[in-house]
Amino acid sequence: MHRHRDASGALSDAVRTTPELGQMARRFYPQLCHLLRVSDEQHRVLKDIMRCRTAALGGHLDVCPHCGHERPSYNSCLNRHCPKCQWSACERWLDERKDRLLPTHHFHVVFTVPEQLRELFSQNPKLLYALLFQCATSALLQLARDEKRLGAQMGITAVLHTWTRDLRLHPHLHCLVTGGGFKADGQWVSTNPGFLFPSKVLGKLFQGKFLHALRTLYIKHLLRLDGRCRSLQCPDAFQKLLDKLYRKKWRPYCKKPLAGAQQVCQYLARYSHRTAISNRRLLSCDDNTVRFRTRSDRTTKLGIVAFFRRFLQHVLPTRFVRIRHYGLYASANVNSRLIQARASLEQQDPPADSSTTIGDDKSNNDDCDKPDFVKRMLDAFGIDPMKCPVCGSRMLRQKSIPRQHPLIQTRSPPYPS
Repeated sequence: MHRHRDASGALSDAVRTTPELGQMARRFYPQLCHLLRVSDEQHRVLKDIMRCRTAALGGHLDVCPHCGHERPSYNSCLNRHCPKCQWSACERWLDERKDRLLPTHHFHVVFTVPEQLRELFSQNPKLLYALLFQCATSALLQLARDEKRLGAQMGITAVLHTWTRDLRLHPHLHCLVTGGGFKADGQWVSTNPGFLFPSKVLGKLFQGKFLHALRTLYIKHLLRLDGRCRSLQCPDAFQKLLDKLYRKKWRPYCKKPLAGAQQVCQYLARYSHRTAISNRRLLSCDDNTVRFRTRSDRTTKLGIVAFFRRFLQHVLPTRFVRIRHYGLYASANVNSRLIQARASLEQQDPPADSSTTIGDDKSNNDDCDKPDFVKRMLDAFGIDPMKCPVCGSRMLRQKSIPRQHPLIQTRSPPYPS
């Protein structure tokens, strides 16, 4: 693909062969402000995505000491909804989690809610997303404590996703669950490698907890019931909805177990910092529509306003935590029961080699941010971001680039492939 650079060496958005979310937001921002009713959080996300890696946020200039080639690098917005900022954040988060992962198999359990609740979730996101976390993890921990099953405390890492591949609202929770638990007598008990809990039992327990809590919120008048949910202000209508939801089958989906902490880490990276849509899935954009990839080779086309309306409905409330840890992985147990559980596991099954245990290598913990980022880029993509694309020498940061206002379209050039 041929790219044109302007006088500053930056890649012009106007000649990209595929669109980016930030480019589209900058192009249609006035139209979106006029046609969409957005909250303060959604407006902040739009502004951050528009400014991400542009001169509006400032940056620095990399200069090659041998050939004099200059390359501007602009700062990231670091917004968790921005598709450009999540890879580095995910890598840093995984480095922090590696020390806490137990060297045992893990199960991936997905909890979802019926589509009849999606409007309620749309109007009460902070309240009901928190309820989804509470009820799903509580059901898992309760079954694990049952003496007829494990009689132990397990570890859970839960990640909230709210979208389908075509950006519709679909709240669901991805839970990574240890294949066993730590008993009160100090022993580790493992589950069957291919079986965690009966899905019917787990689904019934999750369903009962969630609907009971939902009814409590309704009785206490804590639910917002406007728009399409206005009819639920009538107690009889709300009770009919509950009766319908109680008759449905809530079946959590449990995927094949993951063997070893290394595989668990790789799996977590796929889910922990994912955004509603990535730039790789965007295929084309014109004045009226945007086309993007959904699943496999299938694509869908939406109007510009409809596309951003769907995207913005996945903006989480301010300071809402979308990755949470429970049981042995909870912060309260990190320096106590988690250490004891790890010791018990290692006594039962000592690790055969260092490749299956994570957290022993501290060689990179004292590195500064820049060398750490360079190493991650080399390990993940085989790209050295400090290598001069002209002569191959090491580039040096020469000076900082101040923020420029108003927002301009100049952006950082891509790393050489």
